[in-house]
Amino acid sequence: MKYLITGGCGFLGSNLSEEILKRQHKLVILDNLSRNGTRENLAWLQTQGSVQLELADIRNAQAVEGVIKKEKPDVIFHLAGQVAMTTSLGNPREDFEINALGTLNLLEAVRLHSPHSTVLYSSTNKVYGDLETVEYLETSTRYTTPQFPNGFDESTPLDFRTPYGCSKGAADQYMLDYHQMFGLKTIVVRHSTMYGSRQFATFDQGWIGWFCQMAKVMVDPAAPPFAICGNGKQVRDILFADDVVRAYFSLIERSDILQGEVFNLGGGVENSLSLLELFTLLEEKLSIKMRYIQGPPRASDQKVFIADSTKLKRSINWEPRITAREGVEKSIEWNLQLV
Repeated sequence: MKYLITGGCGFLGSNLSEEILKRQHKLVILDNLSRNGTRENLAWLQTQGSVQLELADIRNAQAVEGVIKKEKPDVIFHLAGQVAMTTSLGNPREDFEINALGTLNLLEAVRLHSPHSTVLYSSTNKVYGDLETVEYLETSTRYTTPQFPNGFDESTPLDFRTPYGCSKGAADQYMLDYHQMFGLKTIVVRHSTMYGSRQFATFDQGWIGWFCQMAKVMVDPAAPPFAICGNGKQVRDILFADDVVRAYFSLIERSDILQGEVFNLGGGVENSLSLLELFTLLEEKLSIKMRYIQGPPRASDQKVFIADSTKLKRSINWEPRITAREGVEKSIEWNLQLV
């Protein structure tokens, strides 16, 4: 089979690319290599097998159309995107052009030149808004949602907030509409937190990895404290990259019956952490003290998002295999080499 990955040199893209090479399929990557770590990931992937790189920007409709027309891939993992909510606030137009217009460019190219392709889109929990209408309880280490003990499923109302939520939400809905209107074989996956190897985390994106890097800094007792947004009790469920890759390939294997569907994907309640709880794990593992100062909460941040992945589990017989503790330990190992 031939796989095309937009943004294939990013964090999730490089993990999926590695699996494609292991399975000895044809791999084509469309990436402009603008994000931190993409060139390093490309160099690493080239040691794993044969990689065909199409150096192009998802915003360039002509370039995207040219790649799709030439390659006509069996499967497209559409991962290219602007991934930080904070960045979207600073440059809403660029965020829109990458996430919304870039996705339309891809869908139009597929519609015109490769309608047999299965397109799996990496969406986000941010399409559900800030969830401020939900009742929260506050404990010593986290917020909880008593009305949603298993997390939030796909019936949660869409509520686009921030430019990032709007652009990803528009792309999410275009994916579903192009199935309904044009018969394209699209699948939408709405992610909670993903983390793991090949992720070059920053303050704005990849919080597990970023705080693993801060933990390394804290080994020096003279190091100044780092900053967090809010009180540290905000909660996400976390899913290690290996488990994400298994889910993606399982969805592709059943794409004939799952096309047009949307799935929430995350680690679930049992793999959820607040910032404070992550700090405790890091302190135990590294024998340090996480010294930090609190800043204001991020705009439109969710106090809690835990994905209820029941629909996906039933559809592909999938469960997370890597626990939060195991995954954080693996993430520490990966991130310590980056500092």
